[in-house]
Amino acid sequence: MIKLIATDMDGSFLRDDMTYDEAKFKTLHAAMARVGIQWVVASGNQYYQLKSFFKAYPDTIYVAENGALIRDERRTYAMHTFKPAVVNQILAVITAMPELQILVCGAKSAYALSTEDPAHVAEMRHYYHHLAVVTDFASIDDDILKFAISCPPAETMTIVANLREKLAGLGEPTSSGHGDIDIIQPGLNKAAGLKELGDILQVKLGEMCAFGDGGNDLEMLREVGLGVAMANAQPTVTAVADRTTGSNQDQGVLNFISEALEA
Repeated sequence: MIKLIATDMDGSFLRDDMTYDEAKFKTLHAAMARVGIQWVVASGNQYYQLKSFFKAYPDTIYVAENGALIRDERRTYAMHTFKPAVVNQILAVITAMPELQILVCGAKSAYALSTEDPAHVAEMRHYYHHLAVVTDFASIDDDILKFAISCPPAETMTIVANLREKLAGLGEPTSSGHGDIDIIQPGLNKAAGLKELGDILQVKLGEMCAFGDGGNDLEMLREVGLGVAMANAQPTVTAVADRTTGSNQDQGVLNFISEALEA
């Protein structure tokens, strides 16, 4: 029996214009609540950005920053941060790569350098509602959860492989493709976050359903009881999933939940 439903956001729950069928979700959220299913958002994105989509649903739990921060509006369930020395080691590697645009992601805010392209910073504000511009990453006073990198899309997987070698033991690069790479703490991912949350809520991974489309969803879809890949998912994601559903544009997550609740 499914006791928890978790979804990725970009490319999965949200349409490409970052909207979703709010009327349908309202009905489904009420139906999930009636049968005791916990609603969870599992994303690489920032908590403050994710929360903006579900202001009317304070019971939503967020496995944010690829599992580094687990919280709802009232309670922080878990927070995992990089040690300051490791932050400096990672920054030494990635700032030496001129093809990368870098955000340092903390518990309070994300941070971009003042030398960064203003257009890029403006674009990133869609995903990081708390984003500060600093003159030097060394001036940041925050607990660092992950690093978010933008790179030339065609070079994404080559850069991931390069970073995996250079950052061995320090950070783990993960990507959903399309020029976006997150550097997360070794051993942390959405599956680890869901396992940690499940231990607190007394819900086993096998009692969870999860939806995803990209590389940072692989572990989650593989380890939950029912892993569902979007029609627009990367082939590697579809390969590990138990089921598939329609695309994010077709609101595949909501349609799948609707059919499951009716079954």
